[in-house]
Amino acid sequence: MARTRTLYSCSACGARSPKWAGQCPECGAWNTLEETVEAPAAAQRATGHYAAESGVMTLGEVGLEQDARFSSGLRELDRVLGGGLVQGGAVLIGGDPGIGKSTLLLQTTAHLAARERVLYVTGEESLRQVALRAGRLGVSADTLEVLAETCVEVILEHARQRRPRVLVVDSVQTVFTEALQSAPGAVAQVRESAARLIRFAKQTETSLFLVGHVTKEGQLAGPRVLEHMVDTVLYFESEGGSRFRLLRAVKNRFGAANELGIFAMDEAGLKQVRNPSAIFLSRHPEPVSGSAVMVTRDGSRPLLVEVQALVAETPFSSPRRVAVGLDGNRLAMLLAVLLRHGGVMTADQDVFLNVVGGVRVAETASDLPVILATLSSLRDRPLAPDCVLFGEVGLAGEIRPVPNGEERLAEAAKHGFTRAVIPAKNAPRQGPKGIEVVGVERLQDAMDAVFSR
Repeated sequence: MARTRTLYSCSACGARSPKWAGQCPECGAWNTLEETVEAPAAAQRATGHYAAESGVMTLGEVGLEQDARFSSGLRELDRVLGGGLVQGGAVLIGGDPGIGKSTLLLQTTAHLAARERVLYVTGEESLRQVALRAGRLGVSADTLEVLAETCVEVILEHARQRRPRVLVVDSVQTVFTEALQSAPGAVAQVRESAARLIRFAKQTETSLFLVGHVTKEGQLAGPRVLEHMVDTVLYFESEGGSRFRLLRAVKNRFGAANELGIFAMDEAGLKQVRNPSAIFLSRHPEPVSGSAVMVTRDGSRPLLVEVQALVAETPFSSPRRVAVGLDGNRLAMLLAVLLRHGGVMTADQDVFLNVVGGVRVAETASDLPVILATLSSLRDRPLAPDCVLFGEVGLAGEIRPVPNGEERLAEAAKHGFTRAVIPAKNAPRQGPKGIEVVGVERLQDAMDAVFSR
């Protein structure tokens, strides 16, 4: 029987070498030779035979089952996945060490094991350690099948025998394939191991979860091609010292990207946050200057978040502009708009901006709250605590509309806000009950509407 042969391929020019070297003998690039596996001729002929058997079909001939997507048992996880797990879908979950990736998957698989066959493969812990963690979390995992193994061939053999509907591998950096000689965690091992697991998931319509480590730069360890191989990439995020965990989708072939799921970590594991807007709002006992509440959208979910600004006279020749949770370049642009169209100069002031709760706001609806919070801190005049803001500010000083204005107003009304200063084109004919909608067209109009009361 023909054996596979190990070669080293240059990622820069594609040249192949029978042994590893620090420099590519063809193009001269350094540290570009990566271990690859060359399939024997018999395997290549078999591949052609299977292709002939499978045949070509039209999309109309492909049957679509009604239960192609099923729930994971956690509402927040289903939201991020786009409505639930997809048969044959591969999901990669990354995050800092100890942030709760294994905890989330153990709780999820425990829910799924009550009605589906699930195989949880751990390469970092023993079975006893997994059982102890399940007991600490208080989950019923009597029907959950667990395997402690790091060899991909052994994992796939067990998976073929057990035929699970959901397969979890924790983590992909610990598994290896016997076809390669490099150590587990190497680039070639991670790529080849993930490719074999994903191929099995596609062939058997098994939902696959892969856990990936994160480097110091905040990226998934291993080759970037790993993110292109899977169907969905999820990141677990948390601010230092915070008990809240944000599960964010950065890629999703079966749903909307940039969806957000929010969990709270406690002694009993991860709890779903049913009212996420409440955790990002700090209700002050009395009005404070430099604080503004805005309605942002993260994915398909409207969120109420608080923007805090601190403006202080600078002791240096060049004032500082620090933005946490917002784009620093956009802050500099908005301060220029405030000077040109609002007549307020901050050239001799340090401006510090922060979005409460560790949320990153990337949409332009934060422009108006940022300017008004900065102005509130500069003048030491608090905004009304029952006022909510959103709107994009143009370079000409106009207030431009933002998408989904009515949904933002409904979210604000649900949390007890009675006044909203928004773009005039976002103002509905009949707003939500109990909230006064003030539509503004220019920056000066917004400043008058907020500080005239």
